[in-house]
Amino acid sequence: MQQITFAPVFGAWQRAARLAMRKGIPPGEIHWQELADDQPALDIFSEVEPATDGEQTSSTVRVPKSFMESARRVACHRSPLRWGLLYRILWRITHGEPRLLAITVDPDIFELQRLDKAVRHDVHKMRAFVRFRAVPFDEEPWYVSWFEPQHHIVELNAPFFVDRFAGMRWSILTPDRCVHWNGQQTTFTAGVSRSTAPATDEVESLWLQYYSHIFNPARVKTHAMQAEMPKHYWKNLPEAVLIPALIREAPARAETMIKRSQQQIEPPEEWRPAEPPETRNLEKLREAAVKCTACPLYRNATQTVFGEGRQTSDVVFVGEQPGDAEDRAGHPFVGPAGKLLHGALVEAGIDRSEVYVTNAVKHFKWEPRGKRRLHKTPNSRDIAACRPWLQAELTALRPRVLVALGATATGTLLGPEVKVLRDRGKVMKSEFCEQTIVTVHPSSLLRATDEAAREAAYKLFLDDLRKIAALINRR
Repeated sequence: MQQITFAPVFGAWQRAARLAMRKGIPPGEIHWQELADDQPALDIFSEVEPATDGEQTSSTVRVPKSFMESARRVACHRSPLRWGLLYRILWRITHGEPRLLAITVDPDIFELQRLDKAVRHDVHKMRAFVRFRAVPFDEEPWYVSWFEPQHHIVELNAPFFVDRFAGMRWSILTPDRCVHWNGQQTTFTAGVSRSTAPATDEVESLWLQYYSHIFNPARVKTHAMQAEMPKHYWKNLPEAVLIPALIREAPARAETMIKRSQQQIEPPEEWRPAEPPETRNLEKLREAAVKCTACPLYRNATQTVFGEGRQTSDVVFVGEQPGDAEDRAGHPFVGPAGKLLHGALVEAGIDRSEVYVTNAVKHFKWEPRGKRRLHKTPNSRDIAACRPWLQAELTALRPRVLVALGATATGTLLGPEVKVLRDRGKVMKSEFCEQTIVTVHPSSLLRATDEAAREAAYKLFLDDLRKIAALINRR
C-alpha cells in the first residue's frame, strides 16, 4: 500500500493522480492522505500538462471532458472517500473501460453522480439564499453576507457572484472560506465565525415588509417550500422570522382573497342560443339576425354579416366567419379569400350569380395587434350560439349541393369525425343536404409558404370545385 499525501485541492490531486497513473499504481494500492482540512481550491489547469522531473509527455493521461468537469465539482464534496473514487474511475476509463461514464448503474458512477448532484445542489442553494447587508466602509457601503455551505463550494461559486454583483463591493463569509470582491479583483481568506458577520442593516426592515406583502397565502405548500428552502438555511435568512406567522395566517388570508375576488368579478354571461323567426323568408331572417346578441361576439363586431345569394340557388357554400373586410362591408366573401373563391368558381365553370354564400358564424371574431384586427378562430360556444341562424338559412334554401369550406364549416355541417384533408372531395349526406361535399377554405391558399405550394393547393381546390360543378349540372 502506497500513501500519497497532497493538499486537498483539485489541482494537487490531479498532479498526484497523473504521476500514480504513469507509474501504473492500481487504485487498491493507494491511500490518499490530505495534508490539511483547508477548503479545496479550483486551480487553473489544463488536461494535458507539461512533463516534469524527467517524465515522458507521451505517457500523459487523457480522459473525457465530462469526467473532468464532474471531478472538479466532486472535489468540493466533504466526503473523505472522494479522492479514491475519482482515481478509481480514472483508472478504469484508461484501462479498458472508455465508456464507463455512460453506465449509470455502475456503483462507482452512481456514487460519482450522487456526490456531483449534492455539490450542484449546494451551489444552487448558495446562489438562492445569500443575503447581503450593508456595512459602512470608506464612505461607501460594503455588502457582507453570511452563509453556511454543506460543501467546499465558495471558490466554485465565486465567479457567479462576481458576474451578478460586479457593480458593488462585497464579501461572502463562511466557516471554511471567505470570498471578497472590491470591484476589480477577487480574493479569498480563511473562514470566520458567525459573529463576524453583521446582524442587520438599515434596509432590512424594508425587505421584510416587501417579503410579507409578496407572500402569496393561496399558494402555500409547506412540504414543497421546505424541500426548496430546507430549515438548515432558515437561521441565516432575514425573512425566515416571518415564515411561521405567515404560514399560520395563510388560510385566513387566502379566504379573504377569494371573497374579494368574488366581489370584484362579474358573474359570467349565460349562454343562450339564437332565436330566429319561424320563416323561410331570407330577408326577414337577415333583418332578425342584425339584432342577435346570443354570444359576446356582437360586442366587438361592426355588424352582423348574413348570407347572400339567390334563394333558389342549387348550391350553398358555407365558410367559417366573416373577416375584417366582410365585417366592415357587411357582405360575405368580399375580402381576399372571397375574391379568390369567386375567380376559382368562374374557372371551374360555376355561375357566381347562381351561388349562395354564408358562414357558420355571423360575427367577426378578432383580437387587436397594434392597429390591425387579426382573425381569431371561433370556439364551440360561438358556433353553437350561431347554429340556429345557419339552420334557418339552409331550411329556407333547401340546396341540392352543400359545400363546407374549411374545418369550422365541416364540423358544423358533418360533425367532428369528418376531416377536411382526409375527406375533401367526397360526397356525403348531412342533416341539411343529401349531397354535402368538403373542401378547404380559400383563405388557406393565401397562407401557402411559397408560390409553388400556392399553385399546387389552388389546383387541388379547382379539382374540388369541378366535382361540385358536376353535381350541380347532374339532373
